[in-house]
Amino acid sequence: MENPSLSSHSQYSLDQLQAASQKAMARLLEDRKSQVFWEGELATSALSTATAISALALLQKHYPRNSSDLPSRDELIRRIEQGVLWLSQHQNEDGGWGDTILSYSNIATTMLVLAAIRLANLEEEHGEAVADARAYVDRLGWIDGLKQRYGKDKTFAVPILTNAALAGLVPWSAVASLPFELACFPQSFYKFLQLPVVSYAIPALVGIGQAKFFHRKPWNPITRIIRILTVKKSLKVLDRMQPASGGYLEAIPLTAFVGMSLIATGRASHPVAKNAVRFLMDTVREDGSWPIDTNLATWNTSLAIKALDNNQYDTSAIEVTDWLLSCQNTEIHPFTGADPGGWGWSDLSGAVPDCDDTPGAILALDCIRKSPSFDKADAPRIQQAAFAGIEWMLGLQNRDKGWPTFCRGWGKLPFDRSGADLTAHVLRALKAWESELTGQDGLFAKSPEQLEKIVEQGFRYLQSQQQADGSWYPLWFGNQDHPQDENPVYGTSKVLLAYRAWQRESDPVAQAGIRWLEEAVNSDGGWGSGVDHQRTDDGKLKNRQLGSSIEETALALETLITCSGELESQQFSETVEKGLAWLINRVETDKYLECSPIGFYFAKLWYHERLYPLIFTVSTLGKALSRSDASAARS
Repeated sequence: MENPSLSSHSQYSLDQLQAASQKAMARLLEDRKSQVFWEGELATSALSTATAISALALLQKHYPRNSSDLPSRDELIRRIEQGVLWLSQHQNEDGGWGDTILSYSNIATTMLVLAAIRLANLEEEHGEAVADARAYVDRLGWIDGLKQRYGKDKTFAVPILTNAALAGLVPWSAVASLPFELACFPQSFYKFLQLPVVSYAIPALVGIGQAKFFHRKPWNPITRIIRILTVKKSLKVLDRMQPASGGYLEAIPLTAFVGMSLIATGRASHPVAKNAVRFLMDTVREDGSWPIDTNLATWNTSLAIKALDNNQYDTSAIEVTDWLLSCQNTEIHPFTGADPGGWGWSDLSGAVPDCDDTPGAILALDCIRKSPSFDKADAPRIQQAAFAGIEWMLGLQNRDKGWPTFCRGWGKLPFDRSGADLTAHVLRALKAWESELTGQDGLFAKSPEQLEKIVEQGFRYLQSQQQADGSWYPLWFGNQDHPQDENPVYGTSKVLLAYRAWQRESDPVAQAGIRWLEEAVNSDGGWGSGVDHQRTDDGKLKNRQLGSSIEETALALETLITCSGELESQQFSETVEKGLAWLINRVETDKYLECSPIGFYFAKLWYHERLYPLIFTVSTLGKALSRSDASAARS
């Protein structure tokens, strides 16, 4: 007899769906190990490894007399050699390196690797790798190729060229001067100064700017005098922004750029340089490589809580509430000057509150407070934390009525502008707490129409960002097989979840997005693109596209299931069922843990996160089970 909870064209049984869901959920719960949160593991990064090696190699070259709190020369040599060996073992077949071992080669990472090997004085030992890498960069045009990649945004192009100039690969005349003296203004002035770097790159502005200044001073005497007078004061800005861990934003590349800049200009004994080196030594992995950042623990945990909630799991029982609340920023943040109330991506000291992790945490708190074993005595402090986060988010809304990542009003450069994915996330968080926000003690108790106005503004912004084909592009996620590196599957899915949260999925704007997402399915039943790598006979990596990705397929499916309702057609249902069969098969064959580089880090650096495919799979299968149960109840 046919199971009434599955459609007639299902390619899997209810038992398979339940088994896959239980298997994935058990794996997710097990992944916490002894911790109460989900730390995850970011991809090992060739780019991070190269910048860290350059900083340590320059320290070896400029080793100070006052070497207290610095690693020994022998320890430096060991780490440098191990790191360069790892790089040589993970070179792509075309001679270049990508940001991760699953990433296609790019000129930025390849130039940084060449600089690292030269600064380490290991070019002869790795001659073949160097020759192949030089040929790759020659084909792309060196400086011209780098400028073509980054355009007007100097956030990453100038640090790369500085690193290359320190290694003697390019002349200092090719490195643009950065006005580090502007960092001496109060933080509240930064958005008015038209800085040539994004908001989170102030440490690079100072460190890299000073490196260029010391190696090639400007011809303008007034500019020269101003910069001479602001060297020490801007260093104090670096010192103030540096977290206890020593790592700016917990990011290896940014910290390495600052460290190498100070070390190369004779200031290896400066506390900022010493702390940067300490951070680099603390974050190196056993194989000699470095990740792009330390971890995304807060982000991963918020996503995991929401995924478990989709499976009707008692999220309060996992006792993560205290930890999640402890991650909330309660003081003015020294890095961006952000007001209290937001969450960053990690519980570590270098994380900065932002407008993706904050709504993520607020949604997670909503899941916890609605779970069966929730202690009602915790309700006041959870609501207080959620309200503080919401107030913080509302204060970030830009004049275009969208939401940016870190700072309001930095709208001109990439990753400072408003984003469709961020705006949609904020709108979902507002919906989750709507009744409390407009209730007796809510933030909008006296003016509920003000909340309606903010929500309407957000949706108008989303409508303005919709592409002609009905899709949306996200700010912080990409697809390396897309012509512009964009990820419309991720962006469209996230935006449509906001439309569904506010019961607006019948809106023509949302309908166009749903149609696009349904039609974006691949022939194998999944979405997006996964990458596999094989080794050539000489040991180099050969990246190749391998069908759909777990992350994008799971997210697209969850969105279509969530938005379906009465909008289902036979074709729509067949698309969802085929996609679920694809995902269930990946769980059954243990391929559901395979990562794809879908994440963008700062300055469009690719990453993948070990937990993304697992969390997204758990979340989607939970939604599918809920849909199946609802279908059975209607039968």
